[in-house]
Amino acid sequence: VTMGDRRTFNVVILGVGFLFIFTAFTTCGNIEQTVVKTLENATFTGSGYHSLGIIYGVFSFANLIASTVVTVIGAKITMFLSGLLYSGYIAVFIIPTTWAFYLTSVLIGIGAALLWTAQGHFLVENSEVSTINRNTGMFWGLLQCSMLFGNLYIYFAWNGHTEISGKVKPEQVRLAATACPPCSPGLELSFYSGVYGTCIGATAQFGAAAKGLIGISGIVVGIGEIVGGGFFGLICKNNRFRRTSVVFLGMVVHFVAFYLIFLNIPDDAPVAFETNALTSPYLTPSVSIALLCSFLLGLGDSCFNTQLYSILGHVYAEQCSPAFAIFKFIQSIFAAVAFFYSGYLLLMWQLLLMVVLGFAGTLCFFVVERMQSLSLDLQEY
Repeated sequence: VTMGDRRTFNVVILGVGFLFIFTAFTTCGNIEQTVVKTLENATFTGSGYHSLGIIYGVFSFANLIASTVVTVIGAKITMFLSGLLYSGYIAVFIIPTTWAFYLTSVLIGIGAALLWTAQGHFLVENSEVSTINRNTGMFWGLLQCSMLFGNLYIYFAWNGHTEISGKVKPEQVRLAATACPPCSPGLELSFYSGVYGTCIGATAQFGAAAKGLIGISGIVVGIGEIVGGGFFGLICKNNRFRRTSVVFLGMVVHFVAFYLIFLNIPDDAPVAFETNALTSPYLTPSVSIALLCSFLLGLGDSCFNTQLYSILGHVYAEQCSPAFAIFKFIQSIFAAVAFFYSGYLLLMWQLLLMVVLGFAGTLCFFVVERMQSLSLDLQEY
C-alpha cells in the first residue's frame, strides 16, 4: 500500500467516524427545541436553544486549550475521548433532567473543541497541497451523510403527529445513541442545524405533516451539503480563483434561501414555544419552497466550509492545529450567540443579521485570498 493510498484511507475512516457521531448529534440538535418544549415533565425546565448556546459558548473558549491538548496526547486519542462526551449528551435524553441536560452541554462543548481541532490536524496531516481540496470534499461529503439517516427516522416516527408523545422520543434517542466555520458560518450553522427545523415544525399551515417535515428538512439540508462537498471539494481544482468563486456562489445561494424563507415561514415561528406560529407569512406556506430552502442552506454552507478548510490547510499547513482552533473559536462564539437570541428574535431579524454578516464574511474571504496571492507573488521575486 502506497503512502498516498494510506492517507486517503485515513481520511475515509475519519469521515465515517464523524458520520456515526453526527448522525446522533446533528439529528438531536435539529429536533431538540421541538422535543424539549413538548416534554411531559413538570420538573424539567431546560431550553433546547439555551443548551445549544451553552455548547457553542463553551466550544469557543475551549478552543483556547484544544491545540495544546491535541499536541500533547495526539489527534486520534483526542477524537476518541471527545466521542465519549458526545455519547453522554445524547444519553441524557433517555431520562431528561435539567441539571444533567446543562452539565452535558458544557462537557460536549469541551469535547467539540477538542474533536474539531484534532480533526483539522489529522486531515492536514494526511493531505498535501495537491490533495487538500479533494480530501476536504471527501470528508465533508461523508460527514454530511449524517444528516440523512437520523432525520429519515424522524420523518417516519413523527409524520402525522401534531404532538410529540413520550413514546416517540426514547425510540429516537436509542437509535441515535447506537449510531454513535468563522462568524457568518457560525450564525448559519445555528440556523440550519437548530432553528430552521423548529420553524418548520411550528408552521401551523403545514398541519399534521409539520413535525415530520423537520426530519425531511434535515435530510434535504444533508443532500445539499453532500452535493456541494462532492462538487466543490472533489471536482474543483485547488486554486485561488475557484475558491473565491465558490464562496461568492455560497453567499448568493444563502441570500436566495433567506429571502424565500422570509416569504414562506411565519415571522414568529422561532419564538412560538407553547403553540404553533400565530402570524401568516407573505406567501401561503409551501412544503416545496421550505424544502428547497433546506437544500440551498446545505449547499451554501458546503460552499463556505469546503473552501475555508481548503485555505486553512493550504496557508497553515505547518501550524494546522492552532489555525483550526482559532477558526472554530470564532465560529462557535457566533453560533453560541445565535442560539441564545434565536428564542427571542423574530425570524425577519435573524435573517437580516445573517445577510449582513454573510456579505461581510465573503468580503473578508476575498481579502485573505488577495493577501495570500500577494504573499506568493513576493516570494517568487
